[in-house]
Amino acid sequence: MKLRAIPIVLTVVVSASVLFGGWFVYRQVAEQSPLQQIAKDYKGVNNAQFDINRNLVSLKLDLKPDANLPGLIDQINKKGKSIIGTRPLKLDFVDHSSDKLNQFWDQAMFPVAEAMESKTYTQIPTKLMEMAKTLGIETQAEMDINNVYIRLSDGKASKFLVLPRDPAKMGVWE
Repeated sequence: MKLRAIPIVLTVVVSASVLFGGWFVYRQVAEQSPLQQIAKDYKGVNNAQFDINRNLVSLKLDLKPDANLPGLIDQINKKGKSIIGTRPLKLDFVDHSSDKLNQFWDQAMFPVAEAMESKTYTQIPTKLMEMAKTLGIETQAEMDINNVYIRLSDGKASKFLVLPRDPAKMGVWE
């Protein structure tokens, strides 16, 4: 029996295309699209892009200056629980910061880190407001069981920070 190379190669190519194409469509339609819709429907979100892999769910957010980040994360975790499962959610933000906000954060980083390290989280909003009073910067600090969320805004630009409460995950002081 003589095997023909062209039909075998063609069968392998078509089978691989159907298999990987189906996998790609499933990921896009059943996983990423519902999560993106949850995020985009939330007030204060300009755009959201998810990248879901086996160990991690990455989310790149483009937020308006008045966005409620803790509320958004809570919404994603509740409505997207069946998709996210136990995978951690890694956040990345489109940078809408200014030099003024970056300089403020450079100065505020030490008191915030000190409050985080000593687990005196109630000092964070107070310290940020004290420091921002004369600079015309609006600050907001909120907390949930996993993170401390900080929003800085000067009316035009904004900066969002997510600081994990678990000291082993501290890589945010950059």
